[in-house]
Amino acid sequence: MRYLKGTSDYKLVFRKSNVDISLSGFCDADWGKSQDRLSITGYGFYLSKNGPLISWKCRKQPTVALSTCEAEYMSICAAVQGSKFLIQLLKDMTVEAVNGTVVLNVDNQSAIALAENPVFHQRSKHIDIRYYFVRNEVQNGSNELQFVPSENNIADMLEPLAAAVSRLKPP
Repeated sequence: MRYLKGTSDYKLVFRKSNVDISLSGFCDADWGKSQDRLSITGYGFYLSKNGPLISWKCRKQPTVALSTCEAEYMSICAAVQGSKFLIQLLKDMTVEAVNGTVVLNVDNQSAIALAENPVFHQRSKHIDIRYYFVRNEVQNGSNELQFVPSENNIADMLEPLAAAVSRLKPP
């Protein structure tokens, strides 16, 4: 209660600017850190380079990932789904200034290579086929994957939150 009383005057302020609207995001996965060994996915999106986060999500992945690459790839998949939703929402709001390609910052080079290279790899054959739609999105230019070092990946901050929530027992 003390926190709520002390922060009641805090607010988010959105100002109109002449900055080009360009949807970009960060995504990350925490491989097998929860007690049930499900990895945790986190992602967030911006509308401009120096703007605030407009959308974010953090949750456990639906299946156990067998490698860090698979966990990160599932994270990319969730973020691409989120970007497609946001692009459609912006179009529905008649925002004409949105640039076409969503830049998605990822801290795993193996996952980026898997998404960009359609060649069959023996080491990745266990990855569920439903995640391969990411390749289509990268190939048709609606999403661009860009490497970002882990220490610069803002999605990394969402994973401890999901881990803490996952430890809570339902009433």
